[in-house]
Amino acid sequence: MSRPPTAADWHQHEDGWLAPYAMRSGASRGRRHPEPGHPFRSLYQRDRERVVHCTAFRRLTGKTQVLVASVNDHHRTRLTHTLEVSQVARTVARRLRLNEDLTEAVALAHDIGHPPFGHAGEEALDECLRPHGGFDHNLFGLRRLDELEERYPEFPGLNLSFEVREAFAQHAGRFDPPECAEFRACGGPLLEAQVVDEVDSLAYDAHDTDDALGLGLITLDDLAGVEFWAAAAGRVHAHTPGLSGHPLRVAVVRELLAWQVTDLLDETARRVADGNVRSVDDVRAAAGPLVGFTPEVRRLKTGLERFLRERVYRHHLVLRMTAVGKRVLAALFAEYVRSPELLPEKHLRRWTGAAGVVGPPPAGWVTAARTPLDCLERVVGDYLAGMTDRYAQLEYRRLFLPSAEW
Repeated sequence: MSRPPTAADWHQHEDGWLAPYAMRSGASRGRRHPEPGHPFRSLYQRDRERVVHCTAFRRLTGKTQVLVASVNDHHRTRLTHTLEVSQVARTVARRLRLNEDLTEAVALAHDIGHPPFGHAGEEALDECLRPHGGFDHNLFGLRRLDELEERYPEFPGLNLSFEVREAFAQHAGRFDPPECAEFRACGGPLLEAQVVDEVDSLAYDAHDTDDALGLGLITLDDLAGVEFWAAAAGRVHAHTPGLSGHPLRVAVVRELLAWQVTDLLDETARRVADGNVRSVDDVRAAAGPLVGFTPEVRRLKTGLERFLRERVYRHHLVLRMTAVGKRVLAALFAEYVRSPELLPEKHLRRWTGAAGVVGPPPAGWVTAARTPLDCLERVVGDYLAGMTDRYAQLEYRRLFLPSAEW
């Protein structure tokens, strides 16, 4: 009977299969807190599974993508969007012979830092925290995974690999905050992280359009004047004539995705070849992104995104929910800063001014490696950013509305 495969066998598989410019598990810069290797799972496989099992990932199901979950139960949430990005990113990574496990780990984690109420929530927290450096969902995602998750007694956070953590700082485009210091000398982002960034873009363009149609914010006739949609519809009619209504909508959304993925693969392969990219060091040293779309598809995407901004994101229903979300978070922020004893104990433990308010940390858990904060406002901001839409609304009702109005 042959022996079961080990992590070393997986490293051999990577060496034989991955392109020379793909990131290998064995070349990782490792974890912040040393851990023994797993007998049969690679570094990035463990990262992927740690993300899936963490609290912040589960909460994505209750966080807004475009519209809040109370509108209906079939449009996309942050979780379903994340799963769609992960699926497409895996496909692209496999076709380009990149590290599929690293790509999937970055894709599954990429929206971890989004607060409730979509971009409205981020704007609200950014305004509240402006005197303290503002709010960035990428940097909060990094803090969430480095500090706030509590799953292991030996260290704070999930202790993910350097490469998954780096993707947050690279996507934020900011290396000035202290938590980004270790990433400043990296060079450009890895191809695996670049794939996730571009796939995120193509997924939300297509799927926000699909959701807007499903919710009646726009119609198929409205989209007839959008060049990208009209061209994709033409392709659909060429191979499946006679479609209309819902079947046409589904087919065109699928065509938009397939068109963009194919273009992304072809253009990325061209850039890699033209740039003579032969190693991860070449990727790091590249003058610009290596993963991307052709100028023509980029132009078509820009037209679709302009339509979404004007007709969907500024729709009165979306604007109304935006205003509600911002009001809820602003009110909660002010109340928690005024009365910090309302915060859960584990968040108060991060605030150095709360030493006399809270009890001891849980027995057996290492706390010395956790970073205390002397800024209550940042602790409150992190707590609010971790909430789901529904929980934030319930907290608002509990604190500000008489029970008879619930």
